[in-house]
Amino acid sequence: MSELRILSEEELKKYGTTWSWSARAKALINQQKATWETAASHYRSLRQVESRWVDFGHFRICLQHNPGRIRSSAADTGAAAVAARPCFLCAGNRPAEQYGLPWGEGYTILANPFPIFHYHLTIPFGEHTPQRLEGRIGDMLRLTRELREFTLFYNGPRCGASAPDHFHFQAGIRDTLPIEEEVDSLLRDHAQRLGDDGPTQVAAVENTLRRFLLFRSADADHLERLLTRTIGILPHHDEEEPMMNLLVWFHENRWTLLLFPRAGQRPWQYFAEGEEKIMVSPAAVELGGLVILPRKEDFLKITDDDLRSVFSQVTLSAEAFASVREQLTTFCVP
Repeated sequence: MSELRILSEEELKKYGTTWSWSARAKALINQQKATWETAASHYRSLRQVESRWVDFGHFRICLQHNPGRIRSSAADTGAAAVAARPCFLCAGNRPAEQYGLPWGEGYTILANPFPIFHYHLTIPFGEHTPQRLEGRIGDMLRLTRELREFTLFYNGPRCGASAPDHFHFQAGIRDTLPIEEEVDSLLRDHAQRLGDDGPTQVAAVENTLRRFLLFRSADADHLERLLTRTIGILPHHDEEEPMMNLLVWFHENRWTLLLFPRAGQRPWQYFAEGEEKIMVSPAAVELGGLVILPRKEDFLKITDDDLRSVFSQVTLSAEAFASVREQLTTFCVP
């Protein structure tokens, strides 16, 4: 075990350029692949990942067989299991080989050793504090602007976060998720515009197996305020954070942010036995159109009807989404 190890600028430059945060992050991953065999072996295994596409007409879903993600997909994130294990995001519990880059007020940029992307980051907060987005939207937007070659994602504590007890973001190299390529056509042809006149463009998107809210803005302060109010109207219980996933990227001097309100954590197929079992645990990446399947049998047998079933269980119903959309129209324009 070791405390956080920081790479010097001189060491970082051996593995890439350091002129931007995106370049520094990629150099960090290159260094980790060169010096940490656990990470290196999992990044090498991405070369053997199998993919196939399911075409739904105006959008596509990419299925990816990635055996290395079994640890995340099968993770027991119940309170008892989480309390019983050491937190793998706390600095004192990280492997001695794991180095990081300090960012902002208390965050650390780390290479994710169990990657989905060829450049995959985990960005935990230093203090062991629960996964809760409240008060951290500004951090998320600043981080996205500085990591502009990456798409940042946030998984809620019951929406795919494998460490619900320790606050963190993740990021993957941009233009990997299908929805990044499709978002302009979805906005044009399959969205209900809720506000285009103010500094933040807002739309509700349906007919994609997933119902989500789309925000575009060059005004970070306005986007933060609007997103905070939007999260406040999502369905939730008591003091619990609303179930949700977010994807956000910064391009052409503006943020594109997708908010996926959730209705459930995992579909019934995850818990089934025998032929009916499909080990799929949707998080932000899956909602972005890249469905990770660690078991080969699931990759081979899953159908478009299975995908419709899975997404219908974990995302908001049409009625619940309509309620959110109607409330949002009352304050999405100035």
